[in-house]
Amino acid sequence: MMKVSVIGAGTMGAGIAQIAATNGHEVCLYDSFDGATENAEAKLKKILNRLVEKERISQEEKETILGRIKFSKQIEDIKGSGIVIEAIIENLEIKQKVFSEIENLVDEGCIIASNTSSLSIASIAGALKKAERVIGIHFFNPAPLMPLVEIIPAVQTSENTLNKAKSIIDSWKKVTVITKDTPGFIVNRVARPFYGEALRIYEEGIADFATIDWAMRELGGFRMGPFQLMDYIGNDINYTVTETVFTAFYFEPRYKPSFTQKRMMEAGYLGRKSGRGYYDYSTEMPKANEDRALGKKILCRVLAMLINEAADALFLNIASREDIDLAMTKGVNYPKGLLAWADEVGLKNVLNQLEELYCEYGEDRYRPSPLLRRMVKENKTFY
Repeated sequence: MMKVSVIGAGTMGAGIAQIAATNGHEVCLYDSFDGATENAEAKLKKILNRLVEKERISQEEKETILGRIKFSKQIEDIKGSGIVIEAIIENLEIKQKVFSEIENLVDEGCIIASNTSSLSIASIAGALKKAERVIGIHFFNPAPLMPLVEIIPAVQTSENTLNKAKSIIDSWKKVTVITKDTPGFIVNRVARPFYGEALRIYEEGIADFATIDWAMRELGGFRMGPFQLMDYIGNDINYTVTETVFTAFYFEPRYKPSFTQKRMMEAGYLGRKSGRGYYDYSTEMPKANEDRALGKKILCRVLAMLINEAADALFLNIASREDIDLAMTKGVNYPKGLLAWADEVGLKNVLNQLEELYCEYGEDRYRPSPLLRRMVKENKTFY
């Protein structure tokens, strides 16, 4: 069985190591920071003990999984790997430096992958002599539980690297989608309006946080409302992703960050992890205005923006129709694929909603995708 190495023993790195070890691989989990590997080992033991208690795995399986993982502070221990997956800080210079170091230690046939959620795979690969072996393999948190993995070939990535990487992740019983190396890939790009339009609706005074969340949950079928989800993710993380995508797209208005979220971050209201975000977790949750007409208005507006983003991703060949829908249902638990949902509500209705918003605000954030216009004109559906 091929050796797998993971660089970075944080939550994501440890999760990837757990997946690989569970699937029979010898794993090296490396981190140079003091206490990082010890902390990862302690947390992993706790997670596996819970799985034993729930009878998901046996005590023997737990010991076998742990026995396959070497927790290392020496990067030389990655030698002999068939694939190395990096899961460290989202900083291009640091990643490039680490990738150069990895390249000097592993064999020529070893795949070197990044778990980045927002950085260019081509830029990371640019630091290597053999850039064709670099690929993006983006897991979602928590990695052992979330089924989706985005596979991102850079312009330099060889077909052989893509096929081998996909085959490895498929063998780990993950749902893989292939996406173009563009900012946010599929999920973090297409999901931006879920947060951005909800924030805009709040800023206009149309509804409060609790009401917007109620509308998206109860009427839309989403597991969490946008403000609940931002508090769960962390307002610092969500804002940074939004800002990164906005900047990477040369300040495309559709991805413009919100001052409300920026002020929350500046105030230290980061969400659940700080005890306060859009909601104060030390007090009782506020009640929503359960007016169905208002709720429907909120849902239709956010949904139209999400569908428009999915349509534009398809228009620009970011991924296939099936992979876009699969990414949103398996990566962020949307109740339906957005393109299938568009067919259900009617493409003409979606286009009308967007044109009304565009006419009212005169802002490019509401500009309908050319593909959506074309399909309505030709009376077509996505499926």
